Formats: sequence, C-alpha cells, structure tokens
Amino acid sequence: MRSREMELLLPQRDPFLFVDELISADSREITGVMTYDTAFPFYQEYVPGKKTVPPTLLIEALVQCGGAGVNKLGITGRELWGLAALEKVRFFAAVSPGSSIKMVVQNHKLSSRLIKQSGESFCNGRRILRATWFCLKLNAALR
Repeated sequence: MRSREMELLLPQRDPFLFVDELISADSREITGVMTYDTAFPFYQEYVPGKKTVPPTLLIEALVQCGGAGVNKLGITGRELWGLAALEKVRFFAAVSPGSSIKMVVQNHKLSSRLIKQSGESFCNGRRILRATWFCLKLNAALR
C-alpha cells in the first residue's frame, strides 16, 4: 500500500509512481519497497502465459526510490530533476505479479546540480537488478 509520503516526495502519480514506501534514508543509503499486486496495469507477457514487470519499470522504480530519498533528506529542495544517464545496468531475474521488491540505493555524489547513485533491487532476498545512474536538475520548480 502506497504511503501518502511518496506523493509528497515525488512528482510522479499513479499509475507511474513505483515506490510504495521509504524504509530509511541517510546521506549514504536509501531503502524503499514496492509491491507489484495483481492490479498493476503494466505487466507484459514476454513468455506466453507468464506475466512479468517490464524491466524498464524496475529501473524507474529504483531511480524513483533514490529521488524520494534525497528529497526526504532535503538535498534537492523543490526543484525538478530528470534522469540523465544509466550505466552498468544488469538484470538477474524477472519479477512476477504479487512480488514485493526491496530497493537499496547508494548515494555517490549529491550536489545542487548533479546526483549520482547506484542501486540494487531484491525479491525474496534474491538480487534482480543492479544499475548506476545520473540525474540533473532541470530548469523548473515543483509547486
């Protein structure tokens, strides 16, 4: 169940908000969770009869988790940030309906114009995704 806090920390709204809750956030690490229930509207069937969460949305969830964490820490102010680059993306497993994902994000660089983070997503203790990314401040402000 998504907490109201996420709507205060991120500009995304349903159905494009992919973090249910932040578990912890400090200057080094951010942890969040997302549960993909059976009502999730974006499942794909890459294999007939087997629905999975699209891998690009798993990346988006990880980036959103990092963004929510730095917003909670007050590092970004109310400016709008955008994903600028992805590096070293690697998928290890698919995510099926009913799965709960734990996302762990490390902060590497937090400045007024650039954020560099990396993170991993886990399902039942098994790593499913690893990535590094950069976000840049856009010339807009959130209201």
